[in-house]
Amino acid sequence: MATIKDVAARAGVALGTASRVLSGSSQTSVDSRARVLSAAAELNYIANGPARSLRRSRTDVMGLLVSDIRNPFFSELAHAAEQEAGRLGYTVLLANANEDQDQVDAYLRIFASQRIDGLLLSPQGGLSPQLEALQASKLPLVLMNRTVAGLDAPMFGTDNAEGVGSVLDWLQAHGHRDVAFVGGPSTISTGAERLAAFRQGREAHGINPDEAFVDTGDFLPSGAAEAMHRILDRGVRPTAVFGANGPTTLGVVRALRERLGADWSAGIDVVSFDDLDWFEFASPPISAVRNDAATIGRLGVAGLVELIEGRQIESVRVPTHLVDRSGERVRSEPQQTSRGRPPQSDAVDRLNRGSCGEPE
Repeated sequence: MATIKDVAARAGVALGTASRVLSGSSQTSVDSRARVLSAAAELNYIANGPARSLRRSRTDVMGLLVSDIRNPFFSELAHAAEQEAGRLGYTVLLANANEDQDQVDAYLRIFASQRIDGLLLSPQGGLSPQLEALQASKLPLVLMNRTVAGLDAPMFGTDNAEGVGSVLDWLQAHGHRDVAFVGGPSTISTGAERLAAFRQGREAHGINPDEAFVDTGDFLPSGAAEAMHRILDRGVRPTAVFGANGPTTLGVVRALRERLGADWSAGIDVVSFDDLDWFEFASPPISAVRNDAATIGRLGVAGLVELIEGRQIESVRVPTHLVDRSGERVRSEPQQTSRGRPPQSDAVDRLNRGSCGEPE
C-alpha cells in the first residue's frame, strides 16, 4: 500500500507539502496541489485517517446540529457551513433536531461519543442536562442563530431587533395600526427576541398594543395556522399580519385562505421575518426580512476553527435587510361597491361578518 512518502516522491515535493495537500489545507500552491493529487491517484493512495487523528489528537471533523433542516434558513446555513468547512480542511457531520428538545439531547449524546473536534449547534430550548455535560466537556462550541441562557458560548446569528425594527417601519409607512403578530416559542431565543422587539417598538410606530392581536406557534406552518385562527377567533380584525419566520408566514397564509378564500389578500397585508423563495411569486408578493444564512454559516465555521486552534472569538450579529415587494402588487383602480367602499375592504368585511369562505 502506498504511503504519503511515496506520494511526495512521485510528485517531486517535500513530505510536508504532500501532507498539507492531502489534509485539505489551502496553504499550498496550485501547481503543488495538482502534482500531489495526481500522484495520489496514480498510486491509489488512501489516507489512514484514524492513525493520523491519533497522532494529532484531531480528527478534522466537526458536528453541525441544526434546528430543522426543512426550514430553508437552516438548509442554506448548513450548505454554507459545509462548504466553508471543506475549504478549511474539515468534514461536517450533519444532524437535524426537527425542532424537538429530546432529539437535540439524543444527537448531543451521539456527538459526545464521536471524536469530533468541535460542534456547531442551533439549540432548541433551555439548558438541558445534556447541554450542561457538553459545556463541562470543554468541547469547542459555537451557537448558530440561537442562544441558551446559562450556556457560555459564542453565537453567530441574525440581528433580530434590527429585522423587527425594519418591519415596524414598513408597517407604519403603509398605514397599518391593527397588526397581528404570529411568533415562535418563547423557549427559543429567536422567538423571544422577535416578540420582545415587536412589543417594545409597536406603540412608537402607531401600532395597536392590544395583546389580542398576538399569539405564538411552534415556528412550523401547522402551529402558526392554529395561532392565526386563535387571533381571528378573538374578534380582532387585523389589516396586516407579521409572521416571525418563513414557515410561520406560510401557516399564516394558509389560515387566512381557510377563513377568507383565495382573495384573502384584498384587505390584509402579510410581512415576514425570513424570506422564502416563493414569496416573490405569491399573489400579492410578500415583503420580508432577508436573513443572511450563508454568511452566518461561514462565520460560524471560521469561528469554530479559531476555537479549535486555541484562540478566543466574539459573538457576531449579522445584519438583515427588508425586501419590500409592496410595489409589485397589481391592483386595479378602486371600484365603488354597493356600500360605497373600494373592494380592498372586502376581506376585512368578511372577517367582521365571521365568514369562512372556502379556498378555491
